[in-house]
Amino acid sequence: MKKIYYILMRAFLGAVAFADFSKHDGFEIDKILHVDGATSDLHYHLYVPDSYDGAEPYAFYISLPGYGGYYFQGAGTNLCNERFATEAKKYNPKMIIAAPQPNDWGQNSKRQIIALTEHLLKQFNVDLEKVYISGYSGGGETLSLVVAERPDLFTSALHVSSRWDGGFDRIVAEMTPIYFVIGEEDEYYSSRPASDAYGTLRAAYKKAGLSDRRIATLAVLDIKSGSYFAERDTTNQHGGGALFAYDETVMGWLFGER
Repeated sequence: MKKIYYILMRAFLGAVAFADFSKHDGFEIDKILHVDGATSDLHYHLYVPDSYDGAEPYAFYISLPGYGGYYFQGAGTNLCNERFATEAKKYNPKMIIAAPQPNDWGQNSKRQIIALTEHLLKQFNVDLEKVYISGYSGGGETLSLVVAERPDLFTSALHVSSRWDGGFDRIVAEMTPIYFVIGEEDEYYSSRPASDAYGTLRAAYKKAGLSDRRIATLAVLDIKSGSYFAERDTTNQHGGGALFAYDETVMGWLFGER
């Protein structure tokens, strides 16, 4: 099923595969991180603004791709098929951006993404109050496992057109904000898993004694109707989830002050 929606998404976006490039839109292509215990090395692309010299802490963002952006699809396909990483540059000129290409959406990719985040936070002078993560489709499943285990690493998380596979106990303890966005009739997941995850998270915060006003800053559910996609010339809501990269309300929330 993931392959079917990858094909649909590529047809919709008119994506092209990468050739032999070492740079794309400012990203250094195909860096490699070895992660102990992982089934393979993790390939990733990295954008470091020209202005970065290490003297000032910069924000940091990591964008996790869906199936069509996994490494076995070709190096750099995540940057071609999905624009979350490239569009992010518009929100903060002082932000380092990583776009990894794992090959799964489970425990292996969870281990790799946690390791990559820790590696880059050590490598660069990062403002630890501005560390962001997003995950689309299969990347959203990986995100749910990563943030469930290490919510302390992130300032906020954007869960896109996906389902939640992780828990919430540590997230509630850390009060890491999460934004769930998905099409109302998402053809792959449906909107039910995201809605249920949001409800579970909100209930946990209520049990912890937080006010509705405070919870609203920590858990957001944004279910897009069919008209949202029709206005953007697509009827495929799962593949159309890639369009959220261009939505200033969605992306602005991720990088915004709370």
